[in-house]
Amino acid sequence: MKKIILHPTLAFFACILAMNFTGLGTAQTTPSPKASPPILVTSCGQSEGPSSLNTILKRVGVAYDIAPLATVKDLKAKSYKTLIITMGASLKGMGAAGIAIDDELNRITELIDAAKKDKITIVGAHIEGMKRRAQGAEAGDTTDEQSIDTVAPKSDILFIKKEGNEDGRFTIIAQAKKIPMIEFEKNMDMVAALTKLFK
Repeated sequence: MKKIILHPTLAFFACILAMNFTGLGTAQTTPSPKASPPILVTSCGQSEGPSSLNTILKRVGVAYDIAPLATVKDLKAKSYKTLIITMGASLKGMGAAGIAIDDELNRITELIDAAKKDKITIVGAHIEGMKRRAQGAEAGDTTDEQSIDTVAPKSDILFIKKEGNEDGRFTIIAQAKKIPMIEFEKNMDMVAALTKLFK
């Protein structure tokens, strides 16, 4: 029987290929995050986020309630399993509601604490793109970023429009806090993304 002797370089690459193919059978993928209805939707900053989600969630076909000014009492009124908090502030919206950003941050902090205590999944949603980021705000207005700072790091899942993550703001938070993040490009993509999340 003849012996086949490989050139050292060829032997090296053969080993690498063998290792790669061996690893294919044991590769693991991170499962997609899941949440359950019924859902309570609120806003941290009184932007139009909840109104947009109202239309989308109707199409998804899950049980939900919209309460832009939801309190802990509202959260405990039903057996909610998920709390969606839209991030990004609207000075016009807060003005119409007669509240300041500090009021919003305190309300949302109490909601988050209550949700965590009751093991309710918290979804931090930023769905309005750059117009709800500091880059789209007036000079000196940091309310958008304060809203994000209050909600995103304490979320169980992040639901983010890619346009609003151009600077990697949410990616950095997700990686630092080990929070699964769902990104979508266009508003029309939200139905499929939320259907996958809730069904």
